[in-house]
Amino acid sequence: MKKIVYNISACLLAFVVLFSTLSFTVDMHYCGKTLVDVSLFKEAKTCGMEMQKSKTATTCAMTKKNCCSDKHLNFEGQDELKISYDKFTLEQYIFVASFYNAYIDLFEGLEEHIVPFKEYSPPLVVRNIQQLDEVYLI
Repeated sequence: MKKIVYNISACLLAFVVLFSTLSFTVDMHYCGKTLVDVSLFKEAKTCGMEMQKSKTATTCAMTKKNCCSDKHLNFEGQDELKISYDKFTLEQYIFVASFYNAYIDLFEGLEEHIVPFKEYSPPLVVRNIQQLDEVYLI
């Protein structure tokens, strides 16, 4: 159970690091107030109702407003993940070293499985105690 919790927490932390460093762009194309297309990482498809710009300049030509609009959302991720270790003080180094040594000593096990009562023989059963006390396991 403990190993499963460690694996799940390691995966979650890996995803947190991944998504905090990920940068992407969301492009949206609106026709009036209606959302026509949404796209990640590239330009959104248009609805085909954009106004054509005239190549010749005419005098006093009436122009219509373009009903279409594009919206770009940029999500910038974190660039630097390296923590500078040269800003630690001597007290912080001492604390980390002592914490590490104390934590590692908690998990040191015995070299071999020692059974302290291995050399002793079991007691002799003179009477059946459960039958004398009339205690039966169901």
